[in-house]
Amino acid sequence: MTLDTINKKPYYAAGLGAFIIWGFIPFPLKALAEYPSGQILYFRVALSVALLLAICLLFRKKQVKGTLQLVKNSQPKDRKKFMLYTFLGGALLTVNWLLFIYVINHINIQTGSFSYLLCPIITAVLGFILLKEELRLNQWIAIALSAVSCALVGSGEITSLLFSLFIALSYAFYLITQRILKAYDKIVLLTLQLLLSFTFIGPFYSYFSEGAAVVLGTDFYLNVVVLSAVFTVLPLFFNLYALKELTSGTIGILMYINPILNFVMAFLYFGEQTTPLKVAAYVTIFISVIIYNLNLKGRKKRGDGLVIPPVGTTAVGK
Repeated sequence: MTLDTINKKPYYAAGLGAFIIWGFIPFPLKALAEYPSGQILYFRVALSVALLLAICLLFRKKQVKGTLQLVKNSQPKDRKKFMLYTFLGGALLTVNWLLFIYVINHINIQTGSFSYLLCPIITAVLGFILLKEELRLNQWIAIALSAVSCALVGSGEITSLLFSLFIALSYAFYLITQRILKAYDKIVLLTLQLLLSFTFIGPFYSYFSEGAAVVLGTDFYLNVVVLSAVFTVLPLFFNLYALKELTSGTIGILMYINPILNFVMAFLYFGEQTTPLKVAAYVTIFISVIIYNLNLKGRKKRGDGLVIPPVGTTAVGK
């Protein structure tokens, strides 16, 4: 074992920890299944913002000042770009969280998990179209296979496919906005994005609660605190720590631990059923993931921190 490998052990552990935690996110969400998805989202955003603000003010003052200084010293067009994509990032993350919560609690875990298998490949396509990023032949083959997988799911149940695509697209576009803002501190950006999110959804609590008659008791608040602290903020920090030394490609591979665990729980713990057609789709997407990630050793190290999955991922994403 080389010294380099030994030194990277904590970073691999952090990356594994982040995606293993996110892999178990159906548990706190299922515990809140009797409550409206919008109500869960409202409290998740509120508590996550409170935690992140406390962390930034207590432990990350230097990064906050550095981000503000960077924005202040930038050109007017860059400041406008910062404001636009920070706003878009907050909006996309909010939509992604709401859709994921709804799908896990009202459709099935498989649909939510499938979306995060599709997400990296959809992100690659958007990167090619919007950012002019190059794709290798094996990656185009993987994209074609993922399209076949979508066709298989869609031929069986179009609703599940549409929800998977919307979740994957919202997070993929979120990642694109983060690539554009890669010069800024990710924790500070996320704090600003969620602060914007809560600013807009805050006045509409009655709408998000859907007139729910269910009393918000100790169990509700306990599960929301766990969802926000343990399944949102904690894995996010683990993921960002891992990205200090591991490449985005390596993090991208580790990312698939998340939906794989979701699938295992869906079938073995929550007793969900599937069809041969869906099994074929899942196998196809798994094969496409393997093909897409071939020849990773030839990639250059990238420290832009682009793969930040769901907080729901996900980060953030779930």
